[in-house]
Amino acid sequence: MPGRPESPLDASAGPVARFAAELRKLRAEAGSPTYRVMAERTEQGASTLSQAAAGERLPTLPVVLAYVQACGGDPEKWEAWWHEAAAEAAAEPRTEGEDAAPPYRGLARFEPGDADLFFGRDELTARLLALTRSRRFSAVFGPSGSGKSSLLRAGLIPHLRNLDQATPQPAALRVLTPGERPLRTHEQRLAPKDADGDTWLIVDQFEELYTLCHDPAERDRFIDRLLTATDPGSRLRVVIAVRADFLGRCAEHPQLTAALQESTAVVGPMSRDEMRQAIVKPAQAAGLIVERALTGCILDEVEGEPGALPLMSHALLETWHRRKGRALSKAAYEAAGGLHGAIARTAEDVYTGLTPAQAVLARRILLRLITPGEGTPDTRRPVQREEFDFGDPADTTTVLERLARARLVTLDENVVDIAHEALIAAWPRLRAWIDDARERLRLHRQLTEAARSWDDLGRDPGALYRGTRLAAAEEAFALFDASDDFTAVERDFLTTSSIARRREQQATARTTRRLRQFTVSLSALLALALVAGLTAWNQYRVSDQQRRMAVTAQQVALSRQLAAESATLVNDSPELASLLAVHAYKIHRTAEATASLFTAAALLSQRRLSGHKDSVATVAFSPDGRAVASGSADGTVRLWDTVTGKRTATLADGQKKSPVKAVAFSYDERAVASGSADGTVRLWDTVTGKRTATLNGQTEVASVAFSPDGRTVASGGRDDSVWLWDARTHKPRSSLHGGYRSVATMAFSPDGGMVASGSGDLVRLEDPATGQFLAVMNGQTVMNGQTGTVESVAFSQDGHTLAIGSSEGTVWVCKVSKHSMRVRATLSGHAGIVWSVAVTPDGRTLASGSRDGTVRVWDVATHQTRATFTGQGGAAKSIAFSPDGRTLASGNSDGTVRLWTLPTNATTAISQICNTFQRDLSEEERSEYLPGQPHRRAC
Repeated sequence: MPGRPESPLDASAGPVARFAAELRKLRAEAGSPTYRVMAERTEQGASTLSQAAAGERLPTLPVVLAYVQACGGDPEKWEAWWHEAAAEAAAEPRTEGEDAAPPYRGLARFEPGDADLFFGRDELTARLLALTRSRRFSAVFGPSGSGKSSLLRAGLIPHLRNLDQATPQPAALRVLTPGERPLRTHEQRLAPKDADGDTWLIVDQFEELYTLCHDPAERDRFIDRLLTATDPGSRLRVVIAVRADFLGRCAEHPQLTAALQESTAVVGPMSRDEMRQAIVKPAQAAGLIVERALTGCILDEVEGEPGALPLMSHALLETWHRRKGRALSKAAYEAAGGLHGAIARTAEDVYTGLTPAQAVLARRILLRLITPGEGTPDTRRPVQREEFDFGDPADTTTVLERLARARLVTLDENVVDIAHEALIAAWPRLRAWIDDARERLRLHRQLTEAARSWDDLGRDPGALYRGTRLAAAEEAFALFDASDDFTAVERDFLTTSSIARRREQQATARTTRRLRQFTVSLSALLALALVAGLTAWNQYRVSDQQRRMAVTAQQVALSRQLAAESATLVNDSPELASLLAVHAYKIHRTAEATASLFTAAALLSQRRLSGHKDSVATVAFSPDGRAVASGSADGTVRLWDTVTGKRTATLADGQKKSPVKAVAFSYDERAVASGSADGTVRLWDTVTGKRTATLNGQTEVASVAFSPDGRTVASGGRDDSVWLWDARTHKPRSSLHGGYRSVATMAFSPDGGMVASGSGDLVRLEDPATGQFLAVMNGQTVMNGQTGTVESVAFSQDGHTLAIGSSEGTVWVCKVSKHSMRVRATLSGHAGIVWSVAVTPDGRTLASGSRDGTVRVWDVATHQTRATFTGQGGAAKSIAFSPDGRTLASGNSDGTVRLWTLPTNATTAISQICNTFQRDLSEEERSEYLPGQPHRRAC
């Protein structure tokens, strides 16, 4: 099959373009063989040969001679032409524009032709060369982003081509990736070349055997063929490169496990000196310099960062594009987005530059290039161009060319692939697309494979989807326009499967109908005999059911009535309200009765802690639950014993007091942090009650939090960032600049890996260690365009749920992950701003405190109100759960702190009420609220 048409080339643009045009002409005269076929005829890779004719830079002489050899040209004549073109290109006046060849590969791997730019892996390359020469089968393991492919292609292969004469030379060097059908695709290339010396097989991306190949039998046969290299008489040597997280899958094959025992090289992180070489030496080779400040900055960012090499390479490539003169500067690096932002910025620039139709097409194309992980990270998926036969062909070509020009994807002959898996993790938009469509992607990948097999089998009806597989596919794709996402083969496959099922159902229905007619005839007499009995029994059943329904309806109505009366009396007469709640629940377990029961039980256990002279803006429990800290507008922080209700300490500055906006305990309970309206964060010793530090620099601190490891104090206020302080040295460690207007609330996730912050109508998730932006949610989108602000946030203990309180009186329950945040439920009921939210450690219960003077307790699973506390000290400005989730504390506008003991279930609530019930009802109360029932029967 002829190769894919290449991008247009202007032969008059200079000697490099002219030379590339001549190479293309030679290939056309040879019948336009594909670059993959040309690679099989030479020792160069397909992508290297393709780049030789791209016209971007003059290829090296060995690459040119390989290209000419594959097309049957005259090597001597072409060598002379190459020297002429090289001399002419060298004599051209050079500029610092886009015509210069970049010294960095970006997300693309290094190829054999890039050996002159491959630095920092000399020691590892030497070890790998020694290993592969001593072992006939060897493997390279390393995490994604560690540079395995580049090590093989730009490190090992050039050394194998330049062995000294005393060393046996390779008969052939072949590079391949398994793909979906490894044995069928590469069977001829697995056979050794009929020549002296060994044929070397470099099998890159070995994990594709598990991510793309869905036939275990073919996978095992392919591995068995590779393992024949262990026989000294095979004339094969095999080197495989495997992502480290697939080591367990490799162990599924006993013979492969045995071969790997003593023949494995591990690609670990580069040393600081090796990383400096990888940064500086490619620039030096191109006549450029790298500022020392930039080198130091990159080394600090990359150190300890797994999979950082592609991120670094892309950031340096974008820095090179933004260079001024010969210098690569730190300013240009930061403008490109730095280590973590460069890929996302490049991808966003490409995406936002597309038309709306092209943007939709880009999403479909990129999702086709992804294989969702099952217990492993998501991986890339090389795709044949034929799979992109949806959408406008001109738009498809435009999108692919722009993605390739930005080096986000590679176009290797007829195959499209993501340049590196780092793009999946580094581009939040793509990450969100994958997370939103993960299950559908898995089903789509299965459908693609099944449709291709069906087509290869001549559209055999036996290969169609049936049963649960067909039902799952129809359900997954029913809400989408399949004609937009599917290829023609996939669309035909699913349509034909559905038609075949309908025909089978129709045939079954006809057979069933004939049997039914026969059965009806035989059953007619029996039916007549049974009619009389059934009629009588049915009349009795209906009558009994109606009687039961009438009784139940009366019970439900009475239960709701008593629950309503309990709610109206709960503040003025809590004992009577409690009895009514118990009686309502025992009559019928309505939702209203259950809520009244929980409310009454908690209110009977209420304790009121007094001492502040102004409203209490913030409360927090100590990690052991034995103490509560409260911060007030009176400028003091008070510590309370939760068992006795006594004040144990008052933390206050001797200087002018400033209203306290936030408090937080350290995780060893030895310190309390308080944030004040004067812009300071104060740290206090809980044993001595003394101030140990004052952290200055912000404006009106509204929130503080300790990281779970206790090493960091975070604070947010009315400036434009969240500040992170070293809890030991009391020095600023870093800040999170998320475009804030004012940080109203903030919380660490339980594992310390995320910080959630509310600013205006936005909620952001950020990585406190790197400052990397992870996800954002716009409150106006959730509130259907209404204006409002985020007032409070709180994580569940497992870190997967985030509760958000808003100025609109609603609470959002969000599902969060490392790179996404989606609203799962909206809880409504408050009539004012939700000042504070809290979640119990087990994640089952959520509480919200509001300006409307109520505290509501919610069931997270059902989204129903479990209890409502009203009239308890004015507006509930802050709430917090104890570590065991049994006690709820609230800080109130009347200057009090209230503690409620929450029942765990209805039985506990009834016991709690009956144990605390202190007085008898009067005869008048008994006749009014419990007619005909002794009041004690409620308990």
